[in-house]
Formats: sequence, structure tokens, C-alpha cells
Amino acid sequence: MLSKTYLSILVCLPLLTACASGPNGVRVVNGGTSAIPAQEGQAVANLSGTSISQTISGKTFQYTRGDGNGFVTYNADGSFSFQDDARGAGNGRWRVDGETYCETFGAGSAEECGVFKSTGDAYFAANSRLVEMKI
Repeated sequence: MLSKTYLSILVCLPLLTACASGPNGVRVVNGGTSAIPAQEGQAVANLSGTSISQTISGKTFQYTRGDGNGFVTYNADGSFSFQDDARGAGNGRWRVDGETYCETFGAGSAEECGVFKSTGDAYFAANSRLVEMKI
């Protein structure tokens, strides 16, 4: 004779299987529509030289690069300080040449230059992805 526990499992198993095949996740609705309004993505845009300086001067960003990641604070005088997760603390230089952004991460590092782009929630500066730290 089957135990009550085993019998309960056999009865509930098909019900659980039916639940697992339904929609994934939780949907929150507000009056029949999504509680989170649809958002249009912002177009990627290259910043002008003046906009680059205004965007980074005096601000701190979390950065991600091919050779590391951490935090960087840009100063109006073209210097910056960084705290890299692997390399530790250091200083660097940044500059704008026309519409081109250039940066040097640490003494003896090669200067990297490229466009400075805004994606709406992040920036791409030469070889760095930057997300502003807002307090």
C-alpha cells in the first residue's frame, strides 16, 4: 500500500508540472496595463569637445576596460585619479583634441584616443565604459 506522503506527491506532481510550463517571471499590472511604462532607448551620440569636458569634470565614474575596472574621478585640470580593482590606486591624464577624447591611465602608459559617446545610461570614452556615480 502507498504511503500518504508518496500518494500526495503523485497527485501534486502533475499540477506542479503544469505550473512550470506557464509564463516565466512575475507580471505587475496597473489597471490592465504594465505598471512599468515602456521606455524608448536613447540614440547613441558622439559628444562634442565642450560637452566632453562638461560631462566628466569634477565627477566620479565606475569604469570598465579590457585591462581592468574600478572608479575614476576626473578633475578640470586634465588629471584624474583612479582606484582599479586589480592594479590599485593611480593617476592619469585626460584631454580633448577637437572632437576626440584622449586618456593615459598611469605613468608610462600609452595614450588612448577615440570618440566619446553617450548611450543614455553610460558613456564610452576611448577604451573605457563609464557610468556616473550619483549620490
